[in-house]
Amino acid sequence: MALSGLQIFKLLAKTNCKECGFPTCMAFAMQLAAGKAELDQCPYVTDEAKAALGEAAAPPVRKVTVGAGDMAVTVGEETVLYRHEKRFEHMPGLGVLITDEMDDATVDGLLDQLKQIEFNYVGVNLRPRVAAIKAADAGKLAALVAKADEKAGAAIIIMNDDAAALKSAAEPIKDKKPLLYAATEANFDAVAAVAKELNVPFAIKADTLEALAELGQKALDGDFKEVVLDPASSSLGDVLLDQTLIRRAAVKKTFRALGFPTIGFPSNMTDDKMLEAVYASVFVAKYAGFVILSDLDPARVLPLLYLSQNIYTDPQRPMQMDQGVYPINDPGPDSPILVTTNFSLTYFTVSSEVEASKVPAWLCIMDVEGQSVLTAWAAGKFVADAIAPFLKKSGIEEKAPHKKIIIPGYVAQISGELDEELGEGWEVQVGVREAADIPKFLRQWSAN
Repeated sequence: MALSGLQIFKLLAKTNCKECGFPTCMAFAMQLAAGKAELDQCPYVTDEAKAALGEAAAPPVRKVTVGAGDMAVTVGEETVLYRHEKRFEHMPGLGVLITDEMDDATVDGLLDQLKQIEFNYVGVNLRPRVAAIKAADAGKLAALVAKADEKAGAAIIIMNDDAAALKSAAEPIKDKKPLLYAATEANFDAVAAVAKELNVPFAIKADTLEALAELGQKALDGDFKEVVLDPASSSLGDVLLDQTLIRRAAVKKTFRALGFPTIGFPSNMTDDKMLEAVYASVFVAKYAGFVILSDLDPARVLPLLYLSQNIYTDPQRPMQMDQGVYPINDPGPDSPILVTTNFSLTYFTVSSEVEASKVPAWLCIMDVEGQSVLTAWAAGKFVADAIAPFLKKSGIEEKAPHKKIIIPGYVAQISGELDEELGEGWEVQVGVREAADIPKFLRQWSAN
């Protein structure tokens, strides 16, 4: 049973230290009761308080981890319905369905893709990490699971209706936390028993949300913490309705029986590959924890990963690069020096254009808390009296003694003041406004 804010407050240390991010312990307790804070944010909470708070300390959507190491996928732990209310915590795990109907070459090809596909987007490496293995025969299931683990090291979902088959396939890799799929009304007790014995997560599946909630409550009564829900959505409308209702029930109503991450199989919903990608994008946008595709065509995987990254970035914290001097195209002492902010999109846009120009250059990235050039200038962060100390301490003088600095064209107005701040020996030049014009500008600069 959920506790009120006052009941939670009585169990806290009452230091009002503000280290949790809230002004008082009472404010923290109220946010915790509303599911908008986590107990671990309090540095002084005791083990006794953690035990007493129990369910009140759990996020509305529980955390589930499948897999181990670099390929592990953590989903859930969500506390809000809309990203702007706080943030979404964990990107969905994107994966591929592998069945015993596929020949060896197809299976090997999919596993090779799963191991090798990786994309870098604004400084973050994105990749599919999940292999969903489905086979009717217990022996074939175990063999496919072992191959997926050996060849790809993937986070594995083991799919079979028989609890004994799930156990034989999962037991050799139980330390890597495979997900057992799926417990239904007919086999719930048997699958749950295997999950408890092996200490691995399992999925529950039902044709209606009412039946799914009943199984979810059964999992709670059995003290299972890592459970995944499959509402078995069969159409795009069902996906939108089911995923939204599950999330609203968990977050707005604190309905614990549906307070688990979900899984979606667009691979089973259509034979049209492009339509499958559309279905997958809806699962990504509407809260699914795992999204399983029929293949790993980069033309569809890449936009789905980019979509996930954009949705699951923290809207209150801009993506940013580390401050420093970045060499591009193997620059030397006579190469041009460009200065810009550490907003990730700015860095990758500028750096890609510099790289495309084939002109060796130094790119000086200044920490302005992840803001863009104009935003940082308006906030007084990307201004002359801040840029000058950064440049002098950056070490660029040793790398490029000519000390000719190129600033973005959008802040041309600071050139004179920056010249004065830098002092004798430095020269400030105004660059272009648009990144697309950088290659032409740099080639002209080098020619002069």
